[in-house]
Amino acid sequence: MQKNTTTIYTSIERHEAEPVNSAKVRKPLYEKRKKIFPKRAEGRFRQFKWLVMLVTLGIYYLTPWIRWDRGPHAPDQAVLVDLAGRRFYFFFIEIWPQEFFFVAGLLVMAGFGLFLVTSAVGRAWCGYACPQTVWVDLFLVVERAIEGDRNARIKLDTGPWTFDKVWKRVSKHTIWLVIAVATGGAWIFYFADAPTLLVSFATLQAPPVAYITVAILTATTYIFGGLMREQVCTYMCPWPRIQAAMLDESSLVVTYNDWRGEPRTRHAKKAAAAGENVGDCVDCNACVVVCPMGIDIRDGQQMECITCALCIDACDNVMDKIGKERGLIAYATLSDYAANMALATAGGTVPVDPKRVRDADGRFDGKIRHFNWRIIFRPRTLLYFGIWSLAGLVLLYALLSRDRLDLNVIHDRNPQFVVESDGSIRNGYAVKLLNMIPEPRVITVSIEGMPGATMKIAGHAGAAGRSIDVPVDPDKVTALRVFVTLPKDHLAEAAEGFRIVAEDRQGHERDTYSANFNTPGAK
Repeated sequence: MQKNTTTIYTSIERHEAEPVNSAKVRKPLYEKRKKIFPKRAEGRFRQFKWLVMLVTLGIYYLTPWIRWDRGPHAPDQAVLVDLAGRRFYFFFIEIWPQEFFFVAGLLVMAGFGLFLVTSAVGRAWCGYACPQTVWVDLFLVVERAIEGDRNARIKLDTGPWTFDKVWKRVSKHTIWLVIAVATGGAWIFYFADAPTLLVSFATLQAPPVAYITVAILTATTYIFGGLMREQVCTYMCPWPRIQAAMLDESSLVVTYNDWRGEPRTRHAKKAAAAGENVGDCVDCNACVVVCPMGIDIRDGQQMECITCALCIDACDNVMDKIGKERGLIAYATLSDYAANMALATAGGTVPVDPKRVRDADGRFDGKIRHFNWRIIFRPRTLLYFGIWSLAGLVLLYALLSRDRLDLNVIHDRNPQFVVESDGSIRNGYAVKLLNMIPEPRVITVSIEGMPGATMKIAGHAGAAGRSIDVPVDPDKVTALRVFVTLPKDHLAEAAEGFRIVAEDRQGHERDTYSANFNTPGAK
């Protein structure tokens, strides 16, 4: 019997679905970058960013040219990483390779310092002192000076390729490249005497590695600071993804206070006259156009936000013009924001009502929580500060108490001893004296213990004895071959061992090494 086709079709379940990966709706894997043209902001945070930029760039570019007199036997560059001599000089401090723990300690301090800053004031490092931020700011200064502010740059970018556009673009990128070359050039000056390297670099006589380093840093500075900009912070930097672990409800972050800004409107007077609730935000987008990351802070906390606070400056200027209190966008803690939102929404039961946060005179209600500096001094930040301070004090103590004389001794392995014709036993040792000051001095090398033993230094004139004065070069390692001889009738003393001592009797520095003396039949 033939089935009713109408019954069959009506029994089929219908699904509401759209293909998400069809040719009609499929988007490219990587969306083309949308250019950001940040408007120049004016205000206290922008001024602070100018100050930080000048200080950090000044330190970076000028430090290699600072001189520091260490005497005739050491370089006079204040900050120098001497790879050939295996030294690191920082003003009056000199670090040898075996003292690398000082560098490790500084890295620990830098890490906990970053944790401290982030837990206290959010991503302030990213917004003010990160090299990416500083160089992007510098490149934007050049861009604005040549192409104009935001509207002029947008018009130029979307306009046809005229002579004016070509001239401005070529000028801008040329100056960017000059800045990038100066950045790479400044870096190599930290690794050699700056004036000498500058002359050899300009005359094409510098080592190839210098040109390679400058080329790499020039390319990265130009690409990251000039072309990629915010993409480096969003896609390449790991810190935005780590910072969440550093923040808590008492951390200061740039916040849009929608408890007083909503509902936003561009026609506040008309809305107020109509009896509608009106917030302080006039939806002017001033906070958006100044943002170097191209975000809207009114959308809440976002990974892209670098806490530069330029949106605060822009919003404060608008609030001044319309006669409202500053702080619609401000540094605030999550706990304060949540308390104020609870007041504005009656604990979340009603939409934001600006009237709930103000009294009859239009002033903020006394229950509104405002920023208090004491929130910074809480257990978490104090813990980070304590660890940071402890690491610094340990490094400082180690730096001030370290000896500038070091002694290394290695016993000869083959032969371990030599029997002389009179029955005496001789042991050989490779001794290295490290004179870690840039001055020549005389080091007394002596032996303690084994009263019958004497020593002799290869190549040193004079008879064998218990101590020998050895002149050492400044800031150098002096290698010695030391032979210790024990007479036949004193061999019993070998079981107790002895010590090799290096001493600067004028500087009162002393280092010792407990050595073994091998004899026939000894275990």
